[in-house]
Amino acid sequence: MVWDVLSWISILGGLFFIVVGGVGLLRFPDVYTRLHAAGMTDTMGAGLVLIGLAFQAGPTLITVRLLMIWAFLLFTSPIGTHALARAALHGGVVPFRVEVGEDDS
Repeated sequence: MVWDVLSWISILGGLFFIVVGGVGLLRFPDVYTRLHAAGMTDTMGAGLVLIGLAFQAGPTLITVRLLMIWAFLLFTSPIGTHALARAALHGGVVPFRVEVGEDDS
């Protein structure tokens, strides 16, 4: 019973981060802020979902595989986000800036 509760809390927490990242992709103004939203939330969201699935699987070989996938995501997601941001910068994409004194309305 405790494993099921931990599993569902983790899965729902991961889904929350994934949805927030999706909203960030839609709402943020340029590629750099969108990369930040996607990069931060996909690592946390996918990690929590995978941990929740590992709780559901119990102490089996599937849990080891899920944790290996999570470790892979911890390394590759930030590297991929960094590579995309560098490519955008080298491609001439100018970061969004708000001038001092500019009204948001």
